[in-house]
Amino acid sequence: MPDLDFAVEGAELVTFAVAPTLALKLRITDSGEEPVHAVMLDCQVRIEAPRRRYVPAERERLGELFGDPSRWSQTLRSLLWTHVSVNVPPFTGSVLVDLRLPCTYDFNVQVTKYFDSLEDGEVPLTLLFSGSVFFAALGGALQVERVSWSKEAGYRLPVRVWRDVIDHYYANTAWLNLHKDVFDRLAAYKARRGLPTWEQALEALLLNAEELRAR
Repeated sequence: MPDLDFAVEGAELVTFAVAPTLALKLRITDSGEEPVHAVMLDCQVRIEAPRRRYVPAERERLGELFGDPSRWSQTLRSLLWTHVSVNVPPFTGSVLVDLRLPCTYDFNVQVTKYFDSLEDGEVPLTLLFSGSVFFAALGGALQVERVSWSKEAGYRLPVRVWRDVIDHYYANTAWLNLHKDVFDRLAAYKARRGLPTWEQALEALLLNAEELRAR
């Protein structure tokens, strides 16, 4: 029976994808000598936030997620990034596959807030695996076994890789999700002022707020 082990060898931007995506280069190794016919692999990816050190500016920005840094011993916790699946082709010994992770720029999502708060360095990840392994038993009959629940891999993802993905798909822009009633009020303000872009509408509101504070 195959005994699979997993290791991440790198990460890179997926240039042409329907949505912003990065690929973890996942090495799958079988200690046996018999061919593996296929693997239907499921993976849970978690961000191990407590395993990273943070500079003061990062601590301030992460207050929305984890509260005041003085309480981080109780509030700093791991974050679920995503669940992904990949169909692994036949192999003997080892194979390298792309594990594609979605990278949203929606600031209502905790993972986006977390990554955007970081200046540089690496993000510790834990990958937890499950799924089904298809292989030939003695006599050639096809058999299926479950991937052991204890199988996992760690990887330190460079923050710059996530930024490369965001910069590629959202060059010098950011997405803001508003409740419909707030959007309607903003649209009405934009129309009343005859402002051609949403940026100009927001800049005008911010300027008015700064002038009020200065009085």
